[in-house]
Amino acid sequence: MHQDVIILVAEDDEGHATLIKKNLRRSGIGNPILNFRDGQEVMDFLFPRGDGPHWENGKGYLMLLDIRMPRLTGIEVLEKVKEDPELRKIPVIMLTTSDDPREIERCHILGCSNYIPKPIAYEGFGNAVSHLGHFLSIVEVPILKKD
Repeated sequence: MHQDVIILVAEDDEGHATLIKKNLRRSGIGNPILNFRDGQEVMDFLFPRGDGPHWENGKGYLMLLDIRMPRLTGIEVLEKVKEDPELRKIPVIMLTTSDDPREIERCHILGCSNYIPKPIAYEGFGNAVSHLGHFLSIVEVPILKKD
């Protein structure tokens, strides 16, 4: 993955967010990582609202999105992102504790790129993210452009 691609991590569990970042780094991913604590924060970034950071023209983004978050769920975020003509280009990887087949199918129908269930055990979760990091190291991500 090119160094100018920014990884957006929407994860309300601070421990999981730290583990994701740590294991992506361990797998050789040096890209910038922005963490969002709930669905509304990531929506404010993607659909510029408020004083916080917003997406930038000419950059590539990849999102790791938890489903169960406060304020807006990951499924609601995924739905809005994939409805937008420009933001729909962002690869979205669902990274969640749910392995419910109906939820997996719904996320794919809405347009997620991949769906990865989080293992419950700490070590298993770390290993899953490390494997994800190796996968991300070869992914090509489109650049976003504002009109």
